[in-house]
Amino acid sequence: MLTLHEVTAGYGDTTVLRDVNLTVGDGEVVALLGPNGAGKTTLLRAATGFLRPRSGRVSLDGKDMTAEPAHRYARRGVCHLPEGRGIFPSLTVRENIAIQARGRDVEKSAAEVVDLFPALGTRLRQAAGSLSGGEQQMLALSRAYITSPRLVVVDEASLGLSPRVTDTIYELLARLAERGVSLVVVEQYVQRALALARTVYILNHGAVIHVGRANDITADDIYEKYLGIGH
Repeated sequence: MLTLHEVTAGYGDTTVLRDVNLTVGDGEVVALLGPNGAGKTTLLRAATGFLRPRSGRVSLDGKDMTAEPAHRYARRGVCHLPEGRGIFPSLTVRENIAIQARGRDVEKSAAEVVDLFPALGTRLRQAAGSLSGGEQQMLALSRAYITSPRLVVVDEASLGLSPRVTDTIYELLARLAERGVSLVVVEQYVQRALALARTVYILNHGAVIHVGRANDITADDIYEKYLGIGH
């Protein structure tokens, strides 16, 4: 479905990614792991049209998308959920849902979101910026459900959230996977990522240093061998 071939990318005079190869198949869940500063967020941006690679190729269903902007990826079913929620804080929850719905029935979409995340049911008229961190993440992730994407790219879904809210977020990601949606997940909690993913990529200093099946490696292996810390 999604393929990056020898992608090099960066910002200004700084090169962040160097000759990165990555493949995501239909219905596949990929965990993208690595230490802070490894280039994970840059890779996600290059893979979804938010950052144009300096060299290499990004393709979606065999079509070259390297020079295409993010909205063209969205039209082809790619949903990018960036770190930092990605909501409109000054708008109400309902207004955020209306934007996410993209022409679909807003009331139906709101009902789907509330069914998915009951905690948002009493917050529809509330400014999104006044929600708790967990509620904001629920609102952001609801876009990955109501827009019926084919590929969802998630950057640090659990960042700053309680274990209980993180459980809720990962239940949604698992439901998306069960529906056959492809996922690329950047996650600080390695064990959670391994439980969800089929394939693991480990990135360090802008290069892929490991690719393998998630059930062939343990969280301790990753912490000790690739992240350089005991756990």
